Amino acid sequence: AAMSRKGKKLLVDSLTRSAKHFTKSEVECLVKLFDTLVAKASSQFAGAGFDRTVFRDTLYNAFGMTDDVVLDRVFSIFDKDNTGRITVEEWVEGLAVLLRGTLEEKMKYCFTIYDLNGDGYISKEEMFQMLKNSLLIQPADEEPDEGVKDLVEIALKKMASTYLFVPFLLQDYDHDGKLSFTDFETAVREENLLLEAFGPCLPDIK
Repeated sequence: AAMSRKGKKLLVDSLTRSAKHFTKSEVECLVKLFDTLVAKASSQFAGAGFDRTVFRDTLYNAFGMTDDVVLDRVFSIFDKDNTGRITVEEWVEGLAVLLRGTLEEKMKYCFTIYDLNGDGYISKEEMFQMLKNSLLIQPADEEPDEGVKDLVEIALKKMASTYLFVPFLLQDYDHDGKLSFTDFETAVREENLLLEAFGPCLPDIK
């Protein structure tokens, strides 16, 4: 059933407090957009949210995000209760980080995107998968995977002389080829461009 006017006002007030980075009028607009997206979604959710397909289409159309792996990871981050649908709370609070998040919030978000198996580290294998999906490979390349592997190795081992990668290497004491959040955070604080080092997972600034 359609939410009452009073219920919607209470929802907007609650989301304005929890999402933090949006004004009340912005939250109202996002709730209206949510209702529009739910109308496009599968009826199986009975108005409780919208599914992965609608979510992916929305991020593609609004922000030009096209990488399938990244879009699936973003969906998983938004879908906090792991129900396979995005609720209005997840929608507004997720966008608050995606669009207006602090550096700390965005570091945690990007790290989670890259940590494909959720073990708290970005492994060489995960770097490979992310870079493979985000790099443009020329059709003439006979062994495109080799080029990506080489890039991962360079990032981890051979850029010690390059200032930007020093923070990664300083924290990887056991040289096990994986990065903890502390490694990632240290590097990003030194150079913010490293926030999306393993693939674009934030909207373009425009």
